[in-house]
Amino acid sequence: MMSGTNGRRFGSVEFGAALFSLPDSSFCLLRDLIAERTGILFDESKRSLLADKVSELVTANGLSSFLDYYYLLRYDSASEEHWTALINRLSVPETFFWRQAEQFEALASFVAPKHYEKDPRRPLRIWSAACCTGEEPISIAIALDRAGWADRMPIEIRATDASPAMIERARTALYGERSFRQLPSELKAQYFENDGSDRWRPRPSLTRSIRYGVANLARRSDIETLAEADVIFCRNVFIYFGDEAIRNVVRVFSERMSPDGCVFLGASESLTRLGLDLELAEIGRAFAYVKEGRRQIVERWRASPADSGLPGGSMPKLL
Repeated sequence: MMSGTNGRRFGSVEFGAALFSLPDSSFCLLRDLIAERTGILFDESKRSLLADKVSELVTANGLSSFLDYYYLLRYDSASEEHWTALINRLSVPETFFWRQAEQFEALASFVAPKHYEKDPRRPLRIWSAACCTGEEPISIAIALDRAGWADRMPIEIRATDASPAMIERARTALYGERSFRQLPSELKAQYFENDGSDRWRPRPSLTRSIRYGVANLARRSDIETLAEADVIFCRNVFIYFGDEAIRNVVRVFSERMSPDGCVFLGASESLTRLGLDLELAEIGRAFAYVKEGRRQIVERWRASPADSGLPGGSMPKLL
């Protein structure tokens, strides 16, 4: 839901003083409700952060306490609007193009060739599950184009985030220099156009396979169909989730994704301690989670496809 592929950070190290005190009872009610609805867990160490983020919404709604705000979220007839405002408030974009580029290389050089070797007519379905402002799905599209797949094979990229504000920015697709801090300059020149100032937008041919939408990872009905993907990028979001929320999301991934499906997480994220039926596999220079019993099969995949008629044998170096 919240990204981070996108790395997403919630506030700065020093928090401003909340306008209202957050007593224990109100903190526990809000903490549990937010975790239930979004997956994000504000433990005691993030109590001040929660108060700092929510106090502005308390004031904006003419309320005088965090408890009143809790009741607003839970019982108000316009509660969905209030949840949208809260999710937008919690979401602070912190991402950039070409983050963990070895995962894009694994996708383009190993996963895509194997997929098209089996069935060249079936689209490679990729879900960027916490896409933030769009840098991750665009990086995916760049990698697939560089490897020669984009013009020759069917590709579908779904990119979602729980925050409508982030999705609107992704659709607008205007990026400042900070977003390019890791993308090689030659790729920036090839795939982006300057808008006449200090902002850049991707060339239309690059984004034609990307479809953006709002989806909350903590809501099963939002993600069941999306999880029927061949590849899921869900990076730098589980660092904000509680363990049970992670289990619930990953169970949907495991149940719904294709038999050869792969899940790429952020560098600091791990599922191994949670007792789920996915196992970690090494794909090229990257690691991904695959269905139980598939690790050895996946790790035997080769960078070049067996069918010489497919692109890949002369793929340019991605990293």
